Amino acid sequence: MAEGYIMELREKIGHIPLVIACASVIIYDEKKGLLLQKRVDNGTWCYHGGSIEPGETAQEAAKRELFEETGLIAGQMTLFTVASGEEQHFFYPNGDEVYIIDSVFICQDFSGHHELEASEVSDLKWFSLDELPENLNQPTQTPTKEFVTHIKNKHGLIHN
Repeated sequence: MAEGYIMELREKIGHIPLVIACASVIIYDEKKGLLLQKRVDNGTWCYHGGSIEPGETAQEAAKRELFEETGLIAGQMTLFTVASGEEQHFFYPNGDEVYIIDSVFICQDFSGHHELEASEVSDLKWFSLDELPENLNQPTQTPTKEFVTHIKNKHGLIHN
């Protein structure tokens, strides 16, 4: 979990449920697929993101989190969805409980070299749309699957 504002709140209030604003980015390359990261804290795979700091826009937070976690610099991003509700209810391994409101962006315009943030990320890997890992982090499952469906529909790979 990101350091900063939320960690300062946690020091004062403990593990009780918090509603937190987050911003995330799905990195997509038509040839390579999705770039996912493996979390250090629970060993699951997810896209890149974290909590929004005071005064920061969702887009700024998504770009900052992507750079901190992967070393990649996001260019043009498009808002894909705002995920909230019970599917975004999450317990961190340390017992912190959150209800996440996540602004999820799509980015195909990125640069830089993969440099994972070892305190949060144990691996970075490209996954094809048809071979996503089974152990997706719970709050990222629905937006990730919706994105895959969106791309497949866009390219005529799903027939209704």
